[in-house]
Amino acid sequence: MSTGFIETKDKTKIFYKDWGPKDAQPILFHHGWPLSADAWDNQMLFFVLKGYRVIAHDRRGHGRSDQPWEGNTMDQYADDVAELIEKLDLKNLVMIGHSTGGGEVAHYIGRHGDKRVAKAVLVGAVPPIMLKTDANPEGLPMEVFDGIRKGTMDNRSQFFKDLTTPFYGFNRAGVKDNQGFRDSFWLMGMQGGIKGLYDCVKEFSEVDYTDDLKKIGCPTLIIHGDDDQIVPIHASAEKAAKIVKNATLKVYAGGSHGLAQIEADKFNNDVLDFIKS
Repeated sequence: MSTGFIETKDKTKIFYKDWGPKDAQPILFHHGWPLSADAWDNQMLFFVLKGYRVIAHDRRGHGRSDQPWEGNTMDQYADDVAELIEKLDLKNLVMIGHSTGGGEVAHYIGRHGDKRVAKAVLVGAVPPIMLKTDANPEGLPMEVFDGIRKGTMDNRSQFFKDLTTPFYGFNRAGVKDNQGFRDSFWLMGMQGGIKGLYDCVKEFSEVDYTDDLKKIGCPTLIIHGDDDQIVPIHASAEKAAKIVKNATLKVYAGGSHGLAQIEADKFNNDVLDFIKS
C-alpha cells in the first residue's frame, strides 16, 4: 500500500493512493463532488483483496491535492488523469467514475482515447449533460446549480451536512440513517478548497459529454439508482446507455446517488462480475 503525489505540467500536485500488486490488472477510481479518493475506500479494499491493483486520486481542488486558483475545468481534470495514468504506466485499465467522476472518465476517453482502457463503469454519472436546455428538457434548471454555488459560498459546512440527506436517500422511507456516512462526506467536502469546489459546479452541470460518450469503444457498465435525487436517471444514465456503443445499463430499484456506499456489497459484486466477464 502506498500513497504519493504526481506533479502535473502546470506544477499542481495531485494526491493518489495505489494499493495492491503492481503486475495485477489496475482499477482507477474517480470520485464525485465535493469528495475525495477516500469515498472509494470500501471498493478499494474489496478489489485489492480480490487480487486487483487499485488506484484513486483526489481531483485538483479536492481532498489532499493542491488548490490552484485556475484550471478547475474538466479539460484539466482529464489531462491530470492522463498524466497520472502515464506516470504509473497503467494498462488494461478499468476506470470507475461516480457522478462528476463519471464525467471525468468519459472526458478522459474523449480527449485522450481508450487505448489503455479495458472497461469503464459509470455510476450515478452526470453525462451526457445535467443542465436543462431546449435540447435536454429532462435536465435540471440553472437555478439548481446556482443554489449549489450559493450554498458552497455562503456556508459550505452546513450545506454539505444538508446535502447528505438527498445524496444517500435518508429522506426516503425504509432507508436507515447513517451518521458515519454523513460525517465522512462532510469531512471530505471540507478538506477541499472552496474555489476549486465552486468552479467544479459548472463542470458537472454545464459540460456536454455527448461527444465523449460516442468515443467510448470499450465495454461499459452504467449503474444508476432510479431514485437518484442528485443526478436524475432520465437525464443521465438512460440517455448515456443509448449513446455509448457497448453499454449495459443496470438500474438499482430505489437506489440513491450514494448507492456505492449504501449498497456496497451489491455494487461491488456487480462490478466484479462485469470486470471478470
